[in-house]
Amino acid sequence: MRKFSLIGIAMLIVSIPTFAGGILTNTNQHVSFLRMLARGASIDIDGVYSNPAGLAFLPEDGLYLSLNGQSAYQTRNIKATFPLFIEDGNTRYYKGKASAPFIPSFQGAYKKGDWTISGSFAVVGGGGKASFDDGLGMFDSMVMGQVHTISGGQITPNMYSINSAMDGSQFIYGVQLGLSYQVNDWLGVFAGGRMNYFTGGYEGFLTATAHSNIPTYGGMELVGIDLDCDQTGWGLTPILGADVKLGKWNIGLKYEFMTSLNLENKTKKAEVRAMGTAMGDEGNPLADYKDGVNTPSDIPALLTAAVGYEFLPTLRATLEYHHFFDKAAGMANDKQKALKHGTHEILIGTEWDIAKQLTISGGYQRTDYGLADDFQSDISFSCDSYSLGFGAAIKMTKHLTMNIAYFWTNYDDYTKKISETTKNVYSRTNKVFGLGVDYKF
Repeated sequence: MRKFSLIGIAMLIVSIPTFAGGILTNTNQHVSFLRMLARGASIDIDGVYSNPAGLAFLPEDGLYLSLNGQSAYQTRNIKATFPLFIEDGNTRYYKGKASAPFIPSFQGAYKKGDWTISGSFAVVGGGGKASFDDGLGMFDSMVMGQVHTISGGQITPNMYSINSAMDGSQFIYGVQLGLSYQVNDWLGVFAGGRMNYFTGGYEGFLTATAHSNIPTYGGMELVGIDLDCDQTGWGLTPILGADVKLGKWNIGLKYEFMTSLNLENKTKKAEVRAMGTAMGDEGNPLADYKDGVNTPSDIPALLTAAVGYEFLPTLRATLEYHHFFDKAAGMANDKQKALKHGTHEILIGTEWDIAKQLTISGGYQRTDYGLADDFQSDISFSCDSYSLGFGAAIKMTKHLTMNIAYFWTNYDDYTKKISETTKNVYSRTNKVFGLGVDYKF
């Protein structure tokens, strides 16, 4: 049997960021982020993630709790051009859907004097399931090319049909714990860490079957692919932070160290067949997804810096910058080396207390991943984007505040040129709804 060249077949939708942030990191772990975006200078319960050193300046001693729920919906579309496609212009359209109907998060902090202990539970990466019900262009084109080769050109695309579907899910759960300390009237510091647990599943199939009226090959499975693989892994993230409070100015800094993360396969099936014969281990494009194999999937280090200013007692604004050190993080097949640079994010947000019980807010975020053709594939692609968020904080009582928000992302199309006659255009959409409550005891 001839060797298959199905490069990267096993990386089924390995990156499914349904939220905001870098290639693998969700930065919206509290609804306040969705309604304002730039929260890196926050001195509130959402600072457990966005500005943990700022917790040292919480206005009162006591216990602060927050419970949040978010719903994220995304499409991942591919316009694929390949010479053997029989459609007009040799072009096919593939549409994938990713959804996370309910993503919970919890934050808590207890302040006593100069010290504040804080903790959180959240989905810090991924967060949903992505499905391509009609398969992916890269699989169809690879299989069509292979059928052409093994038949010596005797079997043309109109002589067989392809049936395929690909699903992938990814969740990284994080439990964070740390201590904040108010050094003096203007400086707070933080030290802590987060334990991350990864769980994901990848399931897909493809069959290329000759039409029943084709001589010799009639009704025969020409090519078959089956994959059913679960992955798990865990890693620790050390975190440091500082907050500088100077009158109407507040500066928040945070650094999350890179998380070393290896994913172990628990595989039920990883099989490639040609003319009914299964490939052995040698040269098998699914070899990386055999049971027990480990794959690197590090969470990149993250630096955040934010400057907040109080124009009026009722009007505040924040300018923020994020940098994800993606090129230093290990990824499957070392694809991080193809990136032009790590992820850059610029965020700006404002909030206005229009009444004693009501605060409205809005924000903007621009994300630049440093993408390159060798990094992108049908099964794992990103697109530069800008995002808008808006919402409100409603003070229900002296102790209870409700946050509600809507977050929308517009993605730039990315065109990957594979050859003179083959190219893919990647596009995405994303929207997130959020509702949460904060309570001060």
